Amino acid sequence: MSSLLSIGKTGLMAAQAGLATTGHNITNANVPGYNRQVVIQGTTAPVSTGVGFIGTGTEVAQIKRYYDDFLNKQLLGAQANQASLDSFYGQISQIDNLLADTTVGLSPALQGFFDGVQQANSSPSSNAARSAMLSSAETLAARFTGLSSRLQELQDGVTSSVTASVNQINSYATRIADLNQQIASLSLDPNIAPNDLLDQRDQLINELNKQVKVNVTQGDNHMLNVSFGTGQPLVVGNLAQSLATGFSDTDPGRIVVGYQTPGRFAELPDNVITGGQLGGTLQFRNGALDQAQNKLGQIAAGLATSFNAQHKLGVDLNGAPGGNFFNDIQAYVGYDRDNSSLSTLDIQAKVVDAGALTTSDYDVNFNGTDLIVTRKSDGFQSTITLPTSTPAPVIDGVEYNITGTPADGDHFLVRPTYTAASQMQVAITDPQKIALAAPISTSVPSTNTGKATMSPGAVDSNYLLPGNALAGPVNLTYDAATNTLNGFPAGQDVTVTVNGTSTLYPAGTPVTFTSGANISFGGVNFSVTGQPADQDKFNILNSSGVGDNRNGVLLAGLQNKNILDGGKTNYQAGYASLTNFVGNKTREVQIASTAADTAVAQASAAQQSVSGVNLDEEAANLIRYQQAYQAAGKVMQTATQLFDVLLSIGA
Repeated sequence: MSSLLSIGKTGLMAAQAGLATTGHNITNANVPGYNRQVVIQGTTAPVSTGVGFIGTGTEVAQIKRYYDDFLNKQLLGAQANQASLDSFYGQISQIDNLLADTTVGLSPALQGFFDGVQQANSSPSSNAARSAMLSSAETLAARFTGLSSRLQELQDGVTSSVTASVNQINSYATRIADLNQQIASLSLDPNIAPNDLLDQRDQLINELNKQVKVNVTQGDNHMLNVSFGTGQPLVVGNLAQSLATGFSDTDPGRIVVGYQTPGRFAELPDNVITGGQLGGTLQFRNGALDQAQNKLGQIAAGLATSFNAQHKLGVDLNGAPGGNFFNDIQAYVGYDRDNSSLSTLDIQAKVVDAGALTTSDYDVNFNGTDLIVTRKSDGFQSTITLPTSTPAPVIDGVEYNITGTPADGDHFLVRPTYTAASQMQVAITDPQKIALAAPISTSVPSTNTGKATMSPGAVDSNYLLPGNALAGPVNLTYDAATNTLNGFPAGQDVTVTVNGTSTLYPAGTPVTFTSGANISFGGVNFSVTGQPADQDKFNILNSSGVGDNRNGVLLAGLQNKNILDGGKTNYQAGYASLTNFVGNKTREVQIASTAADTAVAQASAAQQSVSGVNLDEEAANLIRYQQAYQAAGKVMQTATQLFDVLLSIGA
């Protein structure tokens, strides 16, 4: 009877374990990361009786955790991608809303500024019209700086987000390492594992994966090793490798991620940090945000530089040469903190050519002899020979003024347009100093007997070179016998262009006359059309600046002139290109984010079909184990009754 009693007892214990496990599943059904468990039973060793083997009951062989590593890794990958896209979309949509806004965007301010130029041209002698032009310029500059400030706020938001993500990653890594230690100490038998601790660890890995995409590999004693990127460790056994944040070697305002080693911060390349909120944030910064700031800066620098260049070719209401209308745009130059202390090299970079300006950043490295300037967008390299000569070297529209002596390994980062929009300021405050007039004028004496007329005349950038500006009136005389014009300034060559073909006349030589030809010297350009008579005069004079808007017309013409991107784009089109880029990227990320949500839902459903708790199924299990418990109890009751019968017979 004792064997029957023992058999009933094993069944009772097994059913009790089944009831407990089922109850555990039911009560944890809504716990994140919980994987359902089930009792695996086996038979105990039978007893030989000579005529056969009689069973001795059952035993609980294992409390099995339903877990599929393949499905779980699929879910981790989908969630990392979803978190990355959600982070990217949440931030780029702010730029999209900012640039596309018809009230705070750049387009209305650009149009308003050039409307102000047109109004000033209509009344070039009016201080009121000139003041209105200055006011519209201030509005435009404020719009540039306002947009730049908003983008900088997003940069600051990236810094806060990266810091928060790194802190979260370190917290999760530490807790995973602690759980690894606990799990290993409870896993002396490789077939018996602390299931609830495994669930807790998997849930932490799941949360960690939402911050940065991780790779998980199996270690000893049910421990897991966690890494990211190209194998950068986060958890190795029971040890956590903490990440740290610092600032770029060449940009003290730009946060980067790395490891803090004794005495040094080891920066990690941004491209190894992928997936998750951290990866999405860095991808947003390095892609959309940096490109938006650089493109906005290109428009600001292009406008300031080209407008200044044309403004300098005019004269103001007092007859004085025009100066800068907007402040010069200085490129950002970052000095690598690892540069030698022996280096005295100083680089000042200024935007001087709007057409050649790109939106790229540049690495500048000293190779022991010269400076190598590498355009980061495509790797194209230019060389600055040291010591530099005069004029200063210009690369992609940026003038480099270099002093001091470099040391081996010196490295610099040059960002020509990154801070340009924030520097946008109107340089003049006196409306009378707006150079709307051309610096020269032409006249034909009434005493001429021929039928030739003379164009109003204009100047180009060569007029600003030393010695080229008119020192006084230039009086030209036509010689009918030789068909030449004489009287050009001594020491200046003359170029005559007819139907695109130019002929150079050295200084002091007679210039052959051709009706309608463009004649230029020292940056002065004019034409004489018709047939002059012998000894007819043609005069070129300094302008008084009063009542003249010829330079103002050229300033207004810059609105529709293709200046940016090598003369392919005007200011409005450049801004439209920026708006389109951000809008298209926003839409692209939005669509990808929607697809990622679907992928996560599908991966989660597949994972839950294996690991999730089905309450209907567990309810059935409760009944099944309850019946098994009752049946085992009945076996024990029967054994007891039989034992009582035997005792009564013996008595």
